[in-house]
Amino acid sequence: MSTTDLSQDAGRNRSASRIKERVVTEQDARNATEAARDTGESRPSFAKGIYLGNYNLDLVGSLPPADLDEEARAQLFLEALTEYCRTMDGLAIERTGVIPDENLRGLADLGVFGIKIPQHYGGLGLSLLNYGRALMLLGSVHPSLGALVSAHQSIGVPEPVKVFGTEEQKEEYLPRCAAGAVTAFLLTEPDVGSDPARLRTTAIPSEDGSEYVIDGVKLWTTNGVIAELVVVMAAVPPHGGSKGGISAFVVEMSSPGITVENRNNFMGLRGIENGVTRFTNVRVPAANRLGREGQGLKIALTTLNTGRLSIPAMCAASGKWSLKIARGWSGAREQWGRPIGRHEAVAKKLAYIAATSFALEAVFELSAQLADAGTKDIRIEAALAKLWASEMAYNVADELVQVRGGRGFETADSLAARGERAVPAEQQLRDLRINRVFEGSTEIMHLFIAREAVDAHLSAAGDLAVADAPVGAKARAALKASGFYGKWLPTLAAGKGNVPTSYAEFGLLARHLRYAERASRRLARSTFLGMARWQAGLEHHQVFLGRIVDIGAEIFAISASCVRALNIRREDPAEGESAFELADAFSRQSRVRIESLFDGLWHNSDESDRRLSKGVLDGRYTWQENGVLDASEGTGPWISETALGDEPKENLHRRYR
Repeated sequence: MSTTDLSQDAGRNRSASRIKERVVTEQDARNATEAARDTGESRPSFAKGIYLGNYNLDLVGSLPPADLDEEARAQLFLEALTEYCRTMDGLAIERTGVIPDENLRGLADLGVFGIKIPQHYGGLGLSLLNYGRALMLLGSVHPSLGALVSAHQSIGVPEPVKVFGTEEQKEEYLPRCAAGAVTAFLLTEPDVGSDPARLRTTAIPSEDGSEYVIDGVKLWTTNGVIAELVVVMAAVPPHGGSKGGISAFVVEMSSPGITVENRNNFMGLRGIENGVTRFTNVRVPAANRLGREGQGLKIALTTLNTGRLSIPAMCAASGKWSLKIARGWSGAREQWGRPIGRHEAVAKKLAYIAATSFALEAVFELSAQLADAGTKDIRIEAALAKLWASEMAYNVADELVQVRGGRGFETADSLAARGERAVPAEQQLRDLRINRVFEGSTEIMHLFIAREAVDAHLSAAGDLAVADAPVGAKARAALKASGFYGKWLPTLAAGKGNVPTSYAEFGLLARHLRYAERASRRLARSTFLGMARWQAGLEHHQVFLGRIVDIGAEIFAISASCVRALNIRREDPAEGESAFELADAFSRQSRVRIESLFDGLWHNSDESDRRLSKGVLDGRYTWQENGVLDASEGTGPWISETALGDEPKENLHRRYR
């Protein structure tokens, strides 16, 4: 065995020891996340105002006009992309589970891997709005194409380098990315998801500070199988005068010690190049670190703020396709003497699909335009768009399967084999399911948005919201809070929603915006009541907070839909009339959901459900599990121990160019 081998074994053992010894408490996790938060206090936020009872539609009703030069360039690009997309075979990708290399090269030639990268660095320099339109096209061929481009450009190397990189890093990496060097973002680990404080991957600085040695395993590395460059999040231990902390590094996938150990397969996105990536004594130059040591989590969260908008774009595409298929099928299929779409049971589903499709596109467009403008704090808007769109698009896809009946359950290949139109409705349902988990699960998004939404309450409450605060501190906090709420609560009594002439420029949609304004104030009062009732315990009432967030999401969607309808009418009065019909229908449907959510805040089974779930975890109802076989038993642990595993497996990493 060589000296190098001994050194690598020693390094691996030290890393494994650190991983085993590292214990992270709930408070540690909270502190890490709080430290990385961008409060965005210097910029206004329409969505945050919704939760505070300050419904200011002016923040989204008068956005800067589009750049005509950029729009012209975008139009040419999207036309070329549309033509190229027609040449790709989505059903072949579904069959083989692989995006052909020639398709990747074709996309690179069109500039797809540099859509958002500034022209100065070889990219197309297009807006988030036009980037999303490109994702809609790609995703309509096969969703794994959208996932590939999104993982590369929304959260991969280009975005964090563009925002946090030095000029030298931008000059080195952005032209490569724009030319087609696929990238990935590596944060998740086998035992670490949305709790990055428990990160086990380490980056040990050398004594002279010239490099870091990275050890660890990353799970679900989308694009990792074919990536040339990756952003890796790793924990740097305290050293010298530095506190270390979670840090971000740009790493060449050709570096010695990197192994892609598995290409993961999923229920959907069958062309996705997602794997398990192991780092064993991987040496990375210090010049490859993005930002400061300890700034990694902030970089990750900032990247995700706009990166999440790729999901609403692709959800909007699925809604548009679902509408097209539902309309065509419901007019062609007859039952009991007339098309099934003329029967109320199916007509109700058609109305839901049509209205929600319109709102999905409205939510994406408004969020992207806000991000492009750069003058607003869009953290909550982006999170709401991702949360709401992923849930609603999945519901739309499920309704499409139901409308299609048995054919909705049948694969496109099977339909084609017996001479019918190859409609991949069941595939869409499988593919969309991951969006409720990707880039923050629905449950995590609820908590993230709730934390931002109740920030003003937490600031006002001070030690009242701290469980272990001394009695004296709580008394002082109560006095301070009374001053804040004494001024704030009266503002929630009345507003524009109580004035019949408000929002008159929106015509018949004005009634929905007045409702949205009233609902915003009601939502703020409900949040206050929850804070007053549970104080420090509010954070444990996650289902209550989830309903609060969902109400705000629906209000945001109503607002986006009405604004979009008005904009369409200004550009094309004829089309605007039908846009108003869609926005009106959506707002009516949304209001029904909002009222149900408000009712659920105080009339629910949450308390008994908490008791029941505790009994489940305590094994009280194991008898209910008898009478079935569990084929998964004995196949492996719940969570793999790959981070402490033996020698690396076969390296599955490959290059497409």
